[in-house]
Amino acid sequence: MPEGDVVWRTARRLASALAGRVLTVSDLRWPTLATVDLTGRTVDAVECRGKHLLIRTSGGLTLHSHLRMDGEWRVQAASIGLARGGRGAAIRAVLGNAEWSAVGYRLGMLNLLPTAQEDRVVGHLGPDLLAADWDAAAATRNLITDPERPIGEALLDQRVLAGLGTFFMAETCFLAGISPWTPVGECADPRAIVDLAHRLITASIAGPVQTTTGDTRPGRRQWVHARAGQGCRRCGGPVRAAPVGVAPTERTAFWCPRCQPGPAPDGSTSVRRPASGRASPTR
Repeated sequence: MPEGDVVWRTARRLASALAGRVLTVSDLRWPTLATVDLTGRTVDAVECRGKHLLIRTSGGLTLHSHLRMDGEWRVQAASIGLARGGRGAAIRAVLGNAEWSAVGYRLGMLNLLPTAQEDRVVGHLGPDLLAADWDAAAATRNLITDPERPIGEALLDQRVLAGLGTFFMAETCFLAGISPWTPVGECADPRAIVDLAHRLITASIAGPVQTTTGDTRPGRRQWVHARAGQGCRRCGGPVRAAPVGVAPTERTAFWCPRCQPGPAPDGSTSVRRPASGRASPTR
């Protein structure tokens, strides 16, 4: 699933192509929006909140989208035709003006709502790691609310802080030297973990690709994420992977058992948790 830095870059590209321009093309290929026509409206702004995109138009309407697992918005010159065949079938939205077209592929969510009511779709989110009003103290308070909850699961909960996915969760836990299954209440300094996550994702948007190692070469951009079975870049031991969280919202966590001491899966696909543990949305 695209994480906050990818969505942030997407919002900036869409804003460059659409903001301040009148829509001359509006093609929303979504069952509940099939009859909606936004042509003639000006795009006032394009913003992101966590993993959510908000395209605000004149007249007080916002087109809200979420990329979910594999969605994307692509910007192309207005003179270029739309994809056909299999790729064309994946198009869910087209917004265009005289110069540019923004094409949404495989979007996981698309709906239109009054701009004044955007809280209906993003009001549940915790502090946004990449927002100008980022509030580390509020995010930390959210994080420590459930001290028995595994830190990896808590970091993925968008109600705690918005923008992190499995990539930055795994990398944050590795660099903090803690197992993703460490209860929040056993973490020595939760605020330091929040600050680390903020530094990692903020640094990532400054460069051309998502990275936590500072190396942008393919295969060298991360410490442990998606590297199960490979040697840890720090100690050489094998990187492992296992689910963190509770079904049906569990996600895959990658970690180095040597560099990240603490609770870990028991060898099966399950993680021992207190009976009071709760599942939480990760969208």
